[in-house]
Amino acid sequence: MADRDALPLVVDLDGTLTPADTLVESIVALLRKSPLNLFRLFFWLFGGRANFKRAVALHVAVDGATLPYNGPLLAWLREEKARGRTLVLATAAHSSIAGQVQKHLGLFDLLISTADGENMKGRAKLAAIRAAIGDRFAYVGNGGPDMDVWAGADVAVAVDVPAGQLRKLRATMPIEREFRSEEPRFRLWLRALRVHQWTKNALLFVPLLTAFSFLEIARTIDVLLAFVAFCLVASAGYVLNDIVDLGNDRAHPRKSGRPFASGRLPLLYGIAVALAGLVVGVLVATAISWAFVFMLLSYLALTSAYSWTLKQYVLIDVLTLSLLYSWRIMAGAVAIDVQLSSWLLAFSVFVFLSLALIKRCTELLVAQESGRAALRGRDYRTTDLAVLWPLGAGSALCSVVIFGLFISSPETAGRYASPQLLWLAAFGLIYWLGRMWVKTSRGEMHDDPIVYSFKDRGSRIALAGIITVMIAARFVHVVVLHG
Repeated sequence: MADRDALPLVVDLDGTLTPADTLVESIVALLRKSPLNLFRLFFWLFGGRANFKRAVALHVAVDGATLPYNGPLLAWLREEKARGRTLVLATAAHSSIAGQVQKHLGLFDLLISTADGENMKGRAKLAAIRAAIGDRFAYVGNGGPDMDVWAGADVAVAVDVPAGQLRKLRATMPIEREFRSEEPRFRLWLRALRVHQWTKNALLFVPLLTAFSFLEIARTIDVLLAFVAFCLVASAGYVLNDIVDLGNDRAHPRKSGRPFASGRLPLLYGIAVALAGLVVGVLVATAISWAFVFMLLSYLALTSAYSWTLKQYVLIDVLTLSLLYSWRIMAGAVAIDVQLSSWLLAFSVFVFLSLALIKRCTELLVAQESGRAALRGRDYRTTDLAVLWPLGAGSALCSVVIFGLFISSPETAGRYASPQLLWLAAFGLIYWLGRMWVKTSRGEMHDDPIVYSFKDRGSRIALAGIITVMIAARFVHVVVLHG
Protein backbone atom coordinates (compact mmCIF):
# COMPACT_ATOMS: atom_id res chain seq x y z
CA MET A 1 0.00 0.00 0.00
CA ALA A 2 2.86 2.35 0.80
CA ASP A 3 4.25 1.73 -2.67
CA ARG A 4 0.92 2.70 -4.24
CA ASP A 5 0.78 5.90 -2.19
CA ALA A 6 4.10 6.98 -3.72
CA LEU A 7 2.94 6.53 -7.33
CA PRO A 8 2.62 9.68 -9.44
CA LEU A 9 -0.96 10.90 -9.65
CA VAL A 10 -2.08 11.55 -13.23
CA VAL A 11 -5.27 13.62 -13.25
CA ASP A 12 -7.82 14.02 -16.03
CA LEU A 13 -9.42 17.45 -16.48
CA ASP A 14 -12.88 17.40 -18.12
CA GLY A 15 -15.44 15.58 -16.00
CA THR A 16 -12.86 14.86 -13.32
CA LEU A 17 -10.90 17.81 -11.94
CA THR A 18 -13.63 20.04 -13.32
CA PRO A 19 -17.14 18.68 -13.84
CA ALA A 20 -17.37 20.84 -16.95
CA ASP A 21 -16.52 19.96 -20.57
CA THR A 22 -14.12 22.72 -21.61
CA LEU A 23 -14.48 22.01 -25.34
CA VAL A 24 -18.27 22.28 -25.25
CA GLU A 25 -17.99 25.44 -23.16
CA SER A 26 -15.58 26.91 -25.70
CA ILE A 27 -17.99 26.10 -28.53
CA VAL A 28 -20.88 27.72 -26.64
CA ALA A 29 -18.74 30.82 -26.02
CA LEU A 30 -17.88 30.94 -29.72
CA LEU A 31 -21.55 30.73 -30.71
CA ARG A 32 -22.33 33.35 -28.07
CA LYS A 33 -20.07 35.75 -29.96
CA SER A 34 -21.97 35.06 -33.18
CA PRO A 35 -24.37 32.23 -34.15
CA LEU A 36 -22.80 32.41 -37.63
CA ASN A 37 -19.70 30.76 -36.13
CA LEU A 38 -21.64 27.52 -36.45
CA PHE A 39 -20.54 27.39 -40.10
CA ARG A 40 -16.91 27.78 -39.02
CA LEU A 41 -17.27 24.83 -36.66
CA PHE A 42 -18.48 22.55 -39.45
CA PHE A 43 -15.55 23.61 -41.62
CA TRP A 44 -13.01 23.04 -38.82
CA LEU A 45 -14.29 19.51 -38.18
CA PHE A 46 -12.77 18.34 -41.45
CA GLY A 47 -9.28 19.02 -40.06
CA GLY A 48 -9.50 16.33 -37.37
CA ARG A 49 -10.10 16.56 -33.62
CA ALA A 50 -6.75 18.05 -32.62
CA ASN A 51 -6.91 20.78 -35.27
CA PHE A 52 -10.58 21.41 -34.42
CA LYS A 53 -9.68 22.06 -30.78
CA ARG A 54 -6.80 24.27 -31.86
CA ALA A 55 -9.06 26.34 -34.12
CA VAL A 56 -11.64 26.81 -31.37
CA ALA A 57 -8.93 27.71 -28.84
CA LEU A 58 -7.56 30.39 -31.17
CA HIS A 59 -10.95 32.16 -31.13
CA VAL A 60 -12.05 31.55 -27.53
CA ALA A 61 -10.01 31.89 -24.35
CA VAL A 62 -10.97 29.81 -21.30
CA ASP A 63 -9.90 31.32 -17.98
CA GLY A 64 -8.80 28.63 -15.54
CA ALA A 65 -9.86 30.86 -12.64
CA THR A 66 -13.52 30.83 -13.71
CA LEU A 67 -13.90 27.07 -14.19
CA PRO A 68 -15.75 25.10 -11.52
CA TYR A 69 -13.63 22.49 -9.75
CA ASN A 70 -14.39 19.31 -7.87
CA GLY A 71 -13.80 20.63 -4.33
CA PRO A 72 -13.24 17.34 -2.46
CA LEU A 73 -10.94 16.01 -5.20
CA LEU A 74 -8.95 19.24 -5.34
CA ALA A 75 -8.52 19.24 -1.55
CA TRP A 76 -7.26 15.65 -1.64
CA LEU A 77 -4.82 16.43 -4.46
CA ARG A 78 -3.40 19.31 -2.43
CA GLU A 79 -2.90 16.95 0.51
CA GLU A 80 -1.12 14.41 -1.70
CA LYS A 81 1.03 17.17 -3.18
CA ALA A 82 2.01 18.26 0.32
CA ARG A 83 3.01 14.64 1.05
CA GLY A 84 5.45 14.79 -1.84
CA ARG A 85 3.59 12.97 -4.62
CA THR A 86 4.16 13.99 -8.22
CA LEU A 87 1.02 15.39 -9.86
CA VAL A 88 0.49 15.35 -13.62
CA LEU A 89 -2.41 16.98 -15.49
CA ALA A 90 -3.19 14.80 -18.52
CA THR A 91 -6.11 15.94 -20.64
CA ALA A 92 -7.54 15.86 -24.14
CA ALA A 93 -8.31 19.56 -23.77
CA HIS A 94 -6.23 21.97 -25.82
CA SER A 95 -2.94 23.07 -24.30
CA SER A 96 -4.17 26.68 -24.00
CA ILE A 97 -6.97 25.56 -21.66
CA ALA A 98 -4.85 23.06 -19.73
CA GLY A 99 -2.12 25.69 -19.34
CA GLN A 100 -4.61 28.11 -17.81
CA VAL A 101 -5.73 25.46 -15.32
CA GLN A 102 -2.12 24.59 -14.42
CA LYS A 103 -1.28 28.26 -13.95
CA HIS A 104 -4.36 28.97 -11.82
CA LEU A 105 -4.04 25.96 -9.50
CA GLY A 106 -0.24 25.92 -9.23
CA LEU A 107 -0.52 22.23 -8.39
CA PHE A 108 0.86 20.14 -11.25
CA ASP A 109 4.47 19.23 -11.94
CA LEU A 110 3.85 18.21 -15.55
CA LEU A 111 1.28 18.92 -18.25
CA ILE A 112 0.12 16.55 -21.03
CA SER A 113 -2.51 17.97 -23.37
CA THR A 114 -3.70 18.23 -26.97
CA ALA A 115 -1.61 20.64 -29.01
CA ASP A 116 -1.04 20.74 -32.77
CA GLY A 117 -0.52 17.01 -33.11
CA GLU A 118 -2.43 14.04 -31.74
CA ASN A 119 -5.63 14.30 -29.71
CA MET A 120 -4.63 13.21 -26.18
CA LYS A 121 -7.52 10.88 -25.49
CA GLY A 122 -7.74 7.19 -24.52
CA ARG A 123 -4.78 5.15 -25.76
CA ALA A 124 -2.99 8.22 -27.11
CA LYS A 125 -3.08 9.71 -23.62
CA LEU A 126 -1.77 6.46 -22.11
CA ALA A 127 1.16 6.43 -24.54
CA ALA A 128 1.99 10.07 -23.72
CA ILE A 129 1.86 9.37 -19.98
CA ARG A 130 4.20 6.40 -20.30
CA ALA A 131 6.61 8.43 -22.41
CA ALA A 132 6.64 11.22 -19.83
CA ILE A 133 6.77 9.41 -16.46
CA GLY A 134 7.06 5.68 -17.14
CA ASP A 135 4.74 2.70 -16.75
CA ARG A 136 3.85 3.00 -13.07
CA PHE A 137 1.26 5.60 -12.04
CA ALA A 138 -2.15 6.13 -10.48
CA TYR A 139 -4.79 7.60 -12.77
CA VAL A 140 -7.65 9.88 -11.71
CA GLY A 141 -10.53 9.76 -14.19
CA ASN A 142 -14.30 9.67 -14.63
CA GLY A 143 -14.85 6.74 -17.02
CA GLY A 144 -15.50 6.54 -20.77
CA PRO A 145 -12.19 6.95 -22.65
CA ASP A 146 -10.42 6.86 -19.26
CA MET A 147 -10.99 3.09 -19.18
CA ASP A 148 -8.20 2.76 -21.78
CA VAL A 149 -5.83 4.70 -19.53
CA TRP A 150 -6.78 2.70 -16.44
CA ALA A 151 -5.93 -0.46 -18.39
CA GLY A 152 -2.28 0.65 -18.27
CA ALA A 153 -2.28 2.14 -14.75
CA ASP A 154 -1.39 0.51 -11.43
CA VAL A 155 -4.10 2.17 -9.34
CA ALA A 156 -7.36 3.98 -10.06
CA VAL A 157 -8.97 7.01 -8.46
CA ALA A 158 -12.62 7.13 -9.56
CA VAL A 159 -14.56 10.38 -9.85
CA ASP A 160 -18.29 10.09 -10.61
CA VAL A 161 -17.70 6.98 -12.71
CA PRO A 162 -20.95 5.42 -14.07
CA ALA A 163 -22.09 2.38 -12.04
CA GLY A 164 -21.43 -0.22 -14.77
CA GLN A 165 -17.93 1.02 -15.50
CA LEU A 166 -17.19 1.33 -11.78
CA ARG A 167 -18.06 -2.35 -11.20
CA LYS A 168 -15.75 -3.34 -14.05
CA LEU A 169 -12.99 -1.12 -12.70
CA ARG A 170 -13.26 -2.60 -9.19
CA ALA A 171 -12.98 -6.09 -10.63
CA THR A 172 -9.79 -5.38 -12.59
CA MET A 173 -7.60 -3.14 -10.42
CA PRO A 174 -7.19 -1.60 -6.95
CA ILE A 175 -8.99 1.69 -6.33
CA GLU A 176 -7.23 4.18 -4.08
CA ARG A 177 -10.11 6.64 -3.66
CA GLU A 178 -13.64 7.18 -4.91
CA PHE A 179 -15.35 10.56 -5.23
CA ARG A 180 -19.07 10.82 -5.84
CA SER A 181 -21.36 13.85 -6.22
CA GLU A 182 -23.92 14.06 -3.44
CA GLU A 183 -26.91 15.78 -5.06
CA PRO A 184 -29.13 13.43 -7.16
CA ARG A 185 -29.39 14.20 -10.88
CA PHE A 186 -33.20 14.44 -10.61
CA ARG A 187 -32.97 17.34 -8.16
CA LEU A 188 -30.35 19.02 -10.34
CA TRP A 189 -32.70 18.86 -13.32
CA LEU A 190 -35.56 20.31 -11.27
CA ARG A 191 -33.29 23.23 -10.43
CA ALA A 192 -32.05 23.61 -14.00
CA LEU A 193 -35.58 23.63 -15.41
CA ARG A 194 -36.56 26.16 -12.70
CA VAL A 195 -39.76 24.33 -11.86
CA HIS A 196 -40.32 26.82 -9.03
CA GLN A 197 -40.44 29.57 -11.66
CA TRP A 198 -43.53 28.01 -13.24
CA THR A 199 -45.58 30.02 -10.74
CA LYS A 200 -44.95 33.07 -12.95
CA ASN A 201 -47.00 31.40 -15.68
CA ALA A 202 -50.03 31.66 -13.39
CA LEU A 203 -50.35 35.09 -15.04
CA LEU A 204 -51.94 33.23 -17.96
CA PHE A 205 -55.01 32.73 -15.75
CA VAL A 206 -55.49 36.48 -15.17
CA PRO A 207 -57.70 37.05 -18.26
CA LEU A 208 -59.79 34.02 -17.25
CA LEU A 209 -60.34 35.63 -13.84
CA THR A 210 -60.90 39.19 -15.02
CA ALA A 211 -63.38 37.95 -17.68
CA PHE A 212 -65.02 35.83 -14.94
CA SER A 213 -64.96 32.82 -17.28
CA PHE A 214 -63.49 30.37 -14.75
CA LEU A 215 -66.75 28.36 -14.71
CA GLU A 216 -66.48 27.69 -18.47
CA ILE A 217 -64.86 24.25 -18.82
CA ALA A 218 -63.59 24.70 -22.41
CA ARG A 219 -61.81 27.97 -21.61
CA THR A 220 -60.37 26.59 -18.39
CA ILE A 221 -58.92 23.60 -20.28
CA ASP A 222 -57.41 25.94 -22.88
CA VAL A 223 -55.68 27.99 -20.16
CA LEU A 224 -54.37 24.82 -18.51
CA LEU A 225 -52.90 23.70 -21.85
CA ALA A 226 -51.46 27.18 -22.33
CA PHE A 227 -49.89 26.93 -18.87
CA VAL A 228 -48.24 23.61 -19.77
CA ALA A 229 -46.94 25.00 -23.07
CA PHE A 230 -45.49 28.10 -21.42
CA CYS A 231 -43.88 26.05 -18.63
CA LEU A 232 -42.13 23.80 -21.15
CA VAL A 233 -40.93 26.68 -23.32
CA ALA A 234 -39.98 28.81 -20.31
CA SER A 235 -37.90 25.97 -18.84
CA ALA A 236 -36.20 25.49 -22.21
CA GLY A 237 -35.45 29.21 -22.21
CA TYR A 238 -34.03 29.07 -18.68
CA VAL A 239 -31.73 26.20 -19.64
CA LEU A 240 -30.48 27.92 -22.78
CA ASN A 241 -30.03 31.19 -20.89
CA ASP A 242 -27.96 29.46 -18.20
CA ILE A 243 -25.79 27.83 -20.86
CA VAL A 244 -25.25 31.11 -22.69
CA ASP A 245 -24.63 33.03 -19.45
CA LEU A 246 -22.14 30.62 -17.83
CA GLY A 247 -19.42 33.20 -17.29
CA ASN A 248 -21.64 35.76 -15.60
CA ASP A 249 -23.36 33.14 -13.44
CA ARG A 250 -20.01 31.83 -12.18
CA ALA A 251 -19.07 35.34 -11.08
CA HIS A 252 -22.34 35.68 -9.12
CA PRO A 253 -22.28 34.65 -5.41
CA ARG A 254 -25.55 32.66 -5.66
CA LYS A 255 -25.91 31.83 -9.35
CA SER A 256 -22.51 30.12 -9.36
CA GLY A 257 -24.22 27.16 -7.72
CA ARG A 258 -26.63 26.60 -10.62
CA PRO A 259 -26.38 23.11 -12.18
CA PHE A 260 -24.77 24.25 -15.45
CA ALA A 261 -22.58 27.00 -13.97
CA SER A 262 -21.23 24.54 -11.40
CA GLY A 263 -20.67 21.94 -14.13
CA ARG A 264 -22.82 19.29 -12.42
CA LEU A 265 -25.04 18.94 -15.48
CA PRO A 266 -23.48 18.49 -18.95
CA LEU A 267 -24.12 21.33 -21.38
CA LEU A 268 -24.92 18.93 -24.23
CA TYR A 269 -27.66 17.30 -22.16
CA GLY A 270 -29.01 20.75 -21.37
CA ILE A 271 -29.17 21.70 -25.04
CA ALA A 272 -30.97 18.42 -25.85
CA VAL A 273 -33.52 18.88 -23.05
CA ALA A 274 -34.13 22.50 -24.06
CA LEU A 275 -34.80 21.55 -27.68
CA ALA A 276 -37.18 18.78 -26.56
CA GLY A 277 -39.04 21.21 -24.32
CA LEU A 278 -39.42 23.70 -27.16
CA VAL A 279 -40.80 21.09 -29.55
CA VAL A 280 -43.30 19.61 -27.07
CA GLY A 281 -44.37 23.06 -25.88
CA VAL A 282 -45.17 24.20 -29.42
CA LEU A 283 -47.06 20.95 -30.11
CA VAL A 284 -49.21 21.53 -27.02
CA ALA A 285 -49.84 25.13 -28.15
CA THR A 286 -51.20 23.93 -31.51
CA ALA A 287 -54.03 22.20 -29.61
CA ILE A 288 -55.23 25.66 -28.51
CA SER A 289 -54.97 27.87 -31.59
CA TRP A 290 -52.44 29.12 -34.11
CA ALA A 291 -52.83 32.58 -32.65
CA PHE A 292 -51.62 31.22 -29.32
CA VAL A 293 -48.72 29.46 -31.10
CA PHE A 294 -47.73 32.88 -32.43
CA MET A 295 -47.86 34.35 -28.91
CA LEU A 296 -45.75 31.49 -27.59
CA LEU A 297 -43.13 31.78 -30.33
CA SER A 298 -43.07 35.57 -29.91
CA TYR A 299 -42.45 35.06 -26.20
CA LEU A 300 -39.60 32.70 -27.06
CA ALA A 301 -38.11 35.22 -29.48
CA LEU A 302 -38.31 37.97 -26.87
CA THR A 303 -36.72 35.85 -24.15
CA SER A 304 -33.97 34.84 -26.58
CA ALA A 305 -33.32 38.48 -27.45
CA TYR A 306 -33.20 39.25 -23.74
CA SER A 307 -30.73 36.42 -23.06
CA TRP A 308 -28.46 37.22 -25.99
CA THR A 309 -28.27 40.99 -25.85
CA LEU A 310 -31.06 43.06 -24.26
CA LYS A 311 -30.13 42.20 -20.67
CA GLN A 312 -26.80 43.96 -21.17
CA TYR A 313 -28.40 47.42 -21.48
CA VAL A 314 -29.43 49.54 -18.55
CA LEU A 315 -33.25 49.97 -18.20
CA ILE A 316 -33.85 48.17 -21.51
CA ASP A 317 -33.55 44.93 -19.56
CA VAL A 318 -36.19 45.79 -16.93
CA LEU A 319 -38.54 47.14 -19.60
CA THR A 320 -38.14 43.83 -21.44
CA LEU A 321 -38.84 41.88 -18.24
CA SER A 322 -41.97 43.96 -17.71
CA LEU A 323 -43.08 43.15 -21.24
CA LEU A 324 -42.40 39.43 -20.71
CA TYR A 325 -44.63 39.42 -17.63
CA SER A 326 -47.36 41.30 -19.48
CA TRP A 327 -46.94 38.99 -22.48
CA ARG A 328 -48.14 36.08 -20.37
CA ILE A 329 -51.36 37.94 -19.60
CA MET A 330 -51.85 38.78 -23.28
CA ALA A 331 -51.18 35.16 -24.21
CA GLY A 332 -53.79 34.05 -21.69
CA ALA A 333 -56.33 36.34 -23.34
CA VAL A 334 -55.49 34.88 -26.75
CA ALA A 335 -55.81 31.34 -25.38
CA ILE A 336 -59.42 31.87 -24.27
CA ASP A 337 -60.23 34.29 -27.11
CA VAL A 338 -61.26 37.32 -25.04
CA GLN A 339 -60.44 40.97 -25.59
CA LEU A 340 -57.94 42.32 -23.11
CA SER A 341 -58.89 45.48 -21.28
CA SER A 342 -56.68 48.50 -21.92
CA TRP A 343 -56.88 49.15 -18.17
CA LEU A 344 -55.35 45.76 -17.45
CA LEU A 345 -52.59 46.30 -20.00
CA ALA A 346 -51.65 49.70 -18.59
CA PHE A 347 -51.76 48.36 -15.03
CA SER A 348 -49.60 45.34 -15.86
CA VAL A 349 -46.90 47.42 -17.57
CA PHE A 350 -46.31 49.55 -14.45
CA VAL A 351 -46.73 46.86 -11.80
CA PHE A 352 -44.35 44.50 -13.60
CA LEU A 353 -41.85 47.28 -14.25
CA SER A 354 -41.80 47.81 -10.49
CA LEU A 355 -41.26 44.09 -9.89
CA ALA A 356 -38.50 43.95 -12.51
CA LEU A 357 -36.77 46.85 -10.76
CA ILE A 358 -37.06 44.96 -7.47
CA LYS A 359 -35.17 42.10 -9.12
CA ARG A 360 -32.38 44.40 -10.28
CA CYS A 361 -32.18 46.32 -7.00
CA THR A 362 -31.88 43.00 -5.15
CA GLU A 363 -28.90 42.02 -7.30
CA LEU A 364 -27.27 45.42 -6.79
CA LEU A 365 -27.71 45.16 -3.01
CA VAL A 366 -25.98 41.77 -3.07
CA ALA A 367 -23.16 43.24 -5.15
CA GLN A 368 -22.86 46.18 -2.76
CA GLU A 369 -22.65 43.87 0.27
CA SER A 370 -19.92 41.80 -1.39
CA GLY A 371 -17.87 44.91 -2.18
CA ARG A 372 -18.45 44.94 -5.94
CA ALA A 373 -19.15 48.23 -7.71
CA ALA A 374 -21.12 46.78 -10.66
CA LEU A 375 -23.02 43.74 -11.93
CA ARG A 376 -21.09 41.50 -14.27
CA GLY A 377 -22.82 41.19 -17.65
CA ARG A 378 -25.22 44.00 -16.79
CA ASP A 379 -24.83 47.74 -17.35
CA TYR A 380 -25.58 48.56 -13.72
CA ARG A 381 -23.54 50.05 -10.91
CA THR A 382 -24.36 50.08 -7.22
CA THR A 383 -24.60 53.88 -7.41
CA ASP A 384 -27.61 53.39 -9.73
CA LEU A 385 -29.66 52.35 -6.71
CA ALA A 386 -30.24 56.04 -6.04
CA VAL A 387 -32.20 56.21 -9.31
CA LEU A 388 -33.66 52.71 -9.53
CA TRP A 389 -35.17 52.76 -6.05
CA PRO A 390 -37.51 55.77 -6.59
CA LEU A 391 -38.20 54.64 -10.16
CA GLY A 392 -39.41 51.27 -8.90
CA ALA A 393 -41.51 52.71 -6.07
CA GLY A 394 -42.95 55.30 -8.47
CA SER A 395 -43.92 52.57 -10.95
CA ALA A 396 -45.71 50.75 -8.14
CA LEU A 397 -47.68 53.87 -7.25
CA CYS A 398 -48.52 54.46 -10.92
CA SER A 399 -50.08 51.00 -11.08
CA VAL A 400 -52.21 51.86 -8.04
CA VAL A 401 -53.33 55.13 -9.65
CA ILE A 402 -54.30 53.27 -12.84
CA PHE A 403 -56.26 50.77 -10.74
CA GLY A 404 -58.06 53.67 -9.04
CA LEU A 405 -58.97 55.21 -12.42
CA PHE A 406 -60.24 51.79 -13.52
CA ILE A 407 -62.54 51.64 -10.48
CA SER A 408 -64.01 55.03 -11.33
CA SER A 409 -64.54 54.31 -15.05
CA PRO A 410 -68.05 53.83 -16.55
CA GLU A 411 -66.85 50.47 -17.95
CA THR A 412 -66.27 49.15 -14.43
CA ALA A 413 -69.64 50.41 -13.19
CA GLY A 414 -71.33 48.40 -15.94
CA ARG A 415 -69.44 45.15 -15.24
CA TYR A 416 -69.33 44.99 -11.44
CA ALA A 417 -72.28 44.68 -9.08
CA SER A 418 -70.46 46.69 -6.40
CA PRO A 419 -67.48 48.54 -7.94
CA GLN A 420 -66.96 50.52 -4.72
CA LEU A 421 -65.67 47.32 -3.09
CA LEU A 422 -62.70 47.45 -5.42
CA TRP A 423 -61.20 50.21 -3.27
CA LEU A 424 -60.47 47.50 -0.71
CA ALA A 425 -58.48 45.70 -3.41
CA ALA A 426 -56.61 48.96 -4.06
CA PHE A 427 -55.54 49.10 -0.41
CA GLY A 428 -54.45 45.47 -0.63
CA LEU A 429 -52.41 46.33 -3.72
CA ILE A 430 -50.69 49.19 -1.90
CA TYR A 431 -49.85 46.88 1.00
CA TRP A 432 -48.50 44.11 -1.25
CA LEU A 433 -46.29 46.36 -3.39
CA GLY A 434 -45.09 48.29 -0.34
CA ARG A 435 -44.26 45.02 1.41
CA MET A 436 -42.23 43.87 -1.61
CA TRP A 437 -40.10 46.99 -1.54
CA VAL A 438 -39.63 46.82 2.24
CA LYS A 439 -38.49 43.20 1.94
CA THR A 440 -36.09 44.26 -0.81
CA SER A 441 -34.59 47.00 1.36
CA ARG A 442 -34.07 44.45 4.14
CA GLY A 443 -32.25 42.07 1.81
CA GLU A 444 -34.94 39.40 2.21
CA MET A 445 -36.14 39.35 -1.39
CA HIS A 446 -35.77 36.28 -3.61
CA ASP A 447 -34.08 36.95 -6.97
CA ASP A 448 -37.49 36.78 -8.66
CA PRO A 449 -40.26 38.81 -6.95
CA ILE A 450 -43.11 36.83 -8.54
CA VAL A 451 -41.79 33.58 -7.10
CA TYR A 452 -41.20 35.33 -3.77
CA SER A 453 -44.85 36.47 -3.72
CA PHE A 454 -46.03 32.86 -3.78
CA LYS A 455 -43.61 31.89 -0.98
CA ASP A 456 -44.14 34.89 1.30
CA ARG A 457 -47.09 34.40 3.66
CA GLY A 458 -47.99 38.09 3.83
CA SER A 459 -47.94 38.42 0.04
CA ARG A 460 -50.10 35.31 -0.38
CA ILE A 461 -52.70 36.69 2.02
CA ALA A 462 -52.70 40.09 0.30
CA LEU A 463 -53.06 38.60 -3.20
CA ALA A 464 -55.77 36.17 -2.08
CA GLY A 465 -57.61 39.08 -0.48
CA ILE A 466 -57.38 41.15 -3.67
CA ILE A 467 -58.78 38.29 -5.78
CA THR A 468 -61.57 37.60 -3.26
CA VAL A 469 -62.61 41.25 -3.16
CA MET A 470 -62.67 41.49 -6.97
CA ILE A 471 -64.89 38.40 -7.25
CA ALA A 472 -67.20 39.74 -4.54
CA ALA A 473 -67.37 43.14 -6.28
CA ARG A 474 -68.38 41.39 -9.51
CA PHE A 475 -71.20 39.28 -8.12
CA VAL A 476 -72.29 40.71 -4.75
CA HIS A 477 -74.48 43.80 -4.72
CA VAL A 478 -73.68 46.00 -1.73
CA VAL A 479 -75.95 48.88 -0.86
CA VAL A 480 -74.08 52.00 0.16
CA LEU A 481 -76.03 54.39 2.35
CA HIS A 482 -75.37 58.09 1.88
CA GLY A 483 -75.84 60.23 4.96
